[in-house]
Amino acid sequence: MGDKSFEEVMKRFREIEFREIFDTIVAIANGGVIPAAILNQRLNIDFQLLKINLRDPAQQPKYDKPRLLSPIDFDVAGKTILLVEDRVKTGATLQFAVDLLQGAAQIKTFAVNGKADYSLYDESCFRFPWIV
Repeated sequence: MGDKSFEEVMKRFREIEFREIFDTIVAIANGGVIPAAILNQRLNIDFQLLKINLRDPAQQPKYDKPRLLSPIDFDVAGKTILLVEDRVKTGATLQFAVDLLQGAAQIKTFAVNGKADYSLYDESCFRFPWIV
């Protein structure tokens, strides 16, 4: 629990098995950018950003509900999407993102820490090794 080394986390990224073949990775920015980039290196598929915000850098709620910060400028129609977030606490941001991506053939969620279709950890106290 708590601090994981970069090597430990990367080992989990390498070992996780996906049951689907994805067309696109969609990262929830900002937190999902680093995990999505790591997954992109492994899966070598299209990569897009979905700019949503709910919390400040100290993880305190900034708004009463998630907000889309810039328009979606990519097509999801008929695609199988891996939606990537760093941390899932309440699931509000993830659900908001899933709702925004309607029209996709399938959406599976990925979190480094928290509850998702795919996750590396589900711990109450987790520190990301790439946070500087």
